[in-house]
Amino acid sequence: MGRAVSITRAELSASELRRTASRSEDGRLSCRLLAIAMVLEGASRADAAAAGGMDRQTLRDWVRRYNAEGIAGLSDQPRSGRPPALSPQQMGELKDLVVAGPELQCDGVVRWRCVDLREVIARRYEVQVHERTVSKLLHRLGLVRLQPRPRHPKQNAEAQAAFKKNSLRWLPSSCHRRHLASRLRSGFRTKPEWARRAR
Repeated sequence: MGRAVSITRAELSASELRRTASRSEDGRLSCRLLAIAMVLEGASRADAAAAGGMDRQTLRDWVRRYNAEGIAGLSDQPRSGRPPALSPQQMGELKDLVVAGPELQCDGVVRWRCVDLREVIARRYEVQVHERTVSKLLHRLGLVRLQPRPRHPKQNAEAQAAFKKNSLRWLPSSCHRRHLASRLRSGFRTKPEWARRAR
């Protein structure tokens, strides 16, 4: 059994700490408040740490922060995290580039893929990113991966229009009649066998 850690800040009692923990929406803060309330009530460091879901050394660190800063010291500090790969200005340029689409003569592709954009980012901004990072950047810009089917540069729009105009749009009349008859046969309910025999 470890000895209880000492709390020098006496502005709140154990019951007040428990009340604050019950009203808090932060689960981590509530656990720390309850552990410190147990320490104030004279519980051992091991029991208080187990009740708060932490080890004894972690409880000791939280007690030190509580003695120095009060309840505000028990909240998690904001984490800076990894800096973004591209600046806001570069993100805007990337969005304009994706929306405009590639040029076959300059970029060598008819539609953007993540691997292509990865090379563009490395060439323009000298930043090496993974393909998944490119996908996340596009999602952050509000761009979805669904794209229209790429157009071949040598396709003939007039030939396509003529083909659509001359193609048949309706089924042959015999096929249409057979299809309608099959729908009519399968569309009605039949009477059960005992009802037919009753007649």
